[in-house]
Amino acid sequence: MTFSFRRRKGNSAKRNGLPGSNHVMELTIPSHFRCPISLDLMKDPVTLSTGITYDRESIEKWIESGNETCPVTNQVLVAFDLIPNHSIRKMIQDWSVENKAYGIERIPTPKVVLTSYDVLDVSSKINAAINHGDAVKCRELVRKINAWAKENERNKVIIIENGFGFVLASSFDALASVSVEKHEGLLEEILSTLIWMFPLGLESQAKLVSPSSLRCMAWFLKSKNFSTKQNAVLAIKDLLSLDQQRAIALLEVHRDVLDSLIFLLKEPICPTSAKANCLMVIYSIITLPKTSEIGTSRLLKMGLVSLLLEILVDSEKSLSQKALGVLDSICSTYEGREEARKNALTVPVIVKKILRVSAAATEFSVSILWKLCENGDRKVLVEALEVGGFQKVLVALQMGCGEQTKGKATELLKWMNQNRKKLNCFETSADLRYLKKSY
Repeated sequence: MTFSFRRRKGNSAKRNGLPGSNHVMELTIPSHFRCPISLDLMKDPVTLSTGITYDRESIEKWIESGNETCPVTNQVLVAFDLIPNHSIRKMIQDWSVENKAYGIERIPTPKVVLTSYDVLDVSSKINAAINHGDAVKCRELVRKINAWAKENERNKVIIIENGFGFVLASSFDALASVSVEKHEGLLEEILSTLIWMFPLGLESQAKLVSPSSLRCMAWFLKSKNFSTKQNAVLAIKDLLSLDQQRAIALLEVHRDVLDSLIFLLKEPICPTSAKANCLMVIYSIITLPKTSEIGTSRLLKMGLVSLLLEILVDSEKSLSQKALGVLDSICSTYEGREEARKNALTVPVIVKKILRVSAAATEFSVSILWKLCENGDRKVLVEALEVGGFQKVLVALQMGCGEQTKGKATELLKWMNQNRKKLNCFETSADLRYLKKSY
């Protein structure tokens, strides 16, 4: 197979008054400069244990796809080390320079590839810096790791696989135990680095749920920096999703965590992703048996029901679904149902969300209505009928839903049907953002 670069000589021919102005010059790429896989000119030639040279990008994709043989020889690879072939690379660079006139650009010298040794070396240096109280050196090394991670995904994988998450989690705990105020900046950088390493191993998680680490995260939730707040919420969300004991410890030691979460939800400039994570943390807290009573009661006093309804009025689908999930959990308690019934927005907003957001959101909405109408609460039933609840629940039942939701929808229809003939029901399509709020 012949690969060639072409250069037209029309201009020079015309300048010299020579015939053949459309003459084309061809340049063939030497076969040993081409990757056996992609057949393109190699940019970063590396040699396998079989002695065959490939372009790094091509052979890495081959190995990452699960192949354990050499593409050319079909030999089983006894080692997956990719040894840079500096001789071939230098020959390709020289050839590129010699043929610059044909439009061939010299390939740059590849960056030094990150290895496990490099990561382990930085890990040992960070441990030493922490032991000696050298925060400046520690920050320098953390930034070095971040710089490597930003280069490509491969570097991230190597950093994670070599246990750097545990090193950072240990460093976070050690610095937080000394003084959060003194090392605030460094702790923020460490937490920011840890975020892209989630989920962490059990040993790393154990370091992040220590009293010192939890105190630091609670401190970050009150930070003026939104990025720091978001990272703290992400870390807490990851920890709470694993073990309810972590939620208990967090609430017992730092009860103001809930205050910070509510503040973030109320903040107009808070990004949607951060609000979604806040809702997930709140959901974890109020659904865990040992924290639900403490958490729900405190959140209700802070006006969570009104806040959730305001979010539901004009938020995107993903955020609405999470808000409905939290509200459904809140309505599992007597105190929560009473608070929801007091708010004029509750029933019209919940009815409107049926069939509007997602299948999960519809199930949450039906469940909320069922809980509010439980024991035949006529006031809620009448209000649901007036805003088209009967039609919405009937369609949801006909379209298919989970067994539990079917049971709740059937009961709702029976309860509403008892009052249906007494009312002139109508379907609403009004924009609920302009309804008068009860707060």
